[in-house]
Amino acid sequence: MRRPDVLPALAAATAALFLLTACGGDDKSPDAKDKIAGADTGEKKPATPTAGPAGGAGRPEISLPADLKVTFEDARTGDPVKDAVLADNAERMRAVDAAITGTDPEGEAIGYYNTGKALEASLSWVAQFKDADASITGEVRYYDREVTLKGDSSANLTFCADEGKGFSKDKKTDKIAKTPVTKNSYVLYNTRLDKNADGVWQTSQIVSVRGAAQCQP
Repeated sequence: MRRPDVLPALAAATAALFLLTACGGDDKSPDAKDKIAGADTGEKKPATPTAGPAGGAGRPEISLPADLKVTFEDARTGDPVKDAVLADNAERMRAVDAAITGTDPEGEAIGYYNTGKALEASLSWVAQFKDADASITGEVRYYDREVTLKGDSSANLTFCADEGKGFSKDKKTDKIAKTPVTKNSYVLYNTRLDKNADGVWQTSQIVSVRGAAQCQP
């Protein structure tokens, strides 16, 4: 993941925004230009709630701004345990986005879907956006999501992200920092999730590799 000192340079279009989802691990391509989901609009729109996993009594409701679209492919495997892992991972990704965009300013959902190093890194990453007065906008797609169960309460999940339509946005001016699509617009994620006492699959570790060959179109 890009270091925090790049965040104030939004005008240079190199802010590492969607890699907030890579918090808790190391980006193997530290010099790569990092993308953010983006639509070329400064119009403010109301937040849109996103559906959480089924049977989620007590789960926080996550809403994202209407100008931010996040989609997750491969949501059903036929295995209920693997499907639960995929669902909670999707909510984890939305939770961090919600904290950055301001629809969950207290980060309630981040604490619900993260634990350990992933929780610490996620909170730190959101703080960097706040300090830079930056947000994210546009569209990101997650695909090739594959779960490997490690016993009853642990799982590994790998997946790719297409950030080619994503950009950072200055909160004060609504200016969007657009960058061209390159091989580094595609990111491989390797994560670990652990099921807590309430049955929630929390992300405990997450590592990203920007420009990974297996994620290229």
